[in-house]
Amino acid sequence: METSTYTIRKSFLLPLGLIVLLSFTLLGSAIYLQLPTAKILILVAFLLPAAIIFIESSLRKVHVTDESVEINKLFRSKRLSYAELTDIDTIQVRKRIFVSVSSENDFIILSNGYQHFGELLKQLVESAPERVVSDKTRQLAENPPNKCSDIFSAWLAVAVLTLIIFVQLRGVF
Repeated sequence: METSTYTIRKSFLLPLGLIVLLSFTLLGSAIYLQLPTAKILILVAFLLPAAIIFIESSLRKVHVTDESVEINKLFRSKRLSYAELTDIDTIQVRKRIFVSVSSENDFIILSNGYQHFGELLKQLVESAPERVVSDKTRQLAENPPNKCSDIFSAWLAVAVLTLIIFVQLRGVF
């Protein structure tokens, strides 16, 4: 029984981690410079979701075996055996793909944010019963689109945060 493990793309996690790190730096400088409480609260309101998304994305894993598909997330895990599957379907919005793996009692949603998503999709299509896989899913498994707009957006946020920190600390040193 061979298990393949898929994680969120490192090319997305790296800038996301930098966003969190730069946000903490910005928060620390705001506290050090004694900026108004409202600005600090806005920074905290931005930082908390970014940190949670980073932690959750870093820990997310999909394990595909000959018998089942399992997803591990922060504080939760789901496992569906191929025998209990009722449907594997795909929704595509531009280059963003969501794959729904469903049974009667549960479901798992996968996106093309995973590293080697094409291999993940091919392995699902090959391992699952033929009757549950939609035609669209089969087509996408043969030629999955690459998505990089989220990576570009994350690097843009890194650049903006770096500029804000530079401008904020320019007068201090």
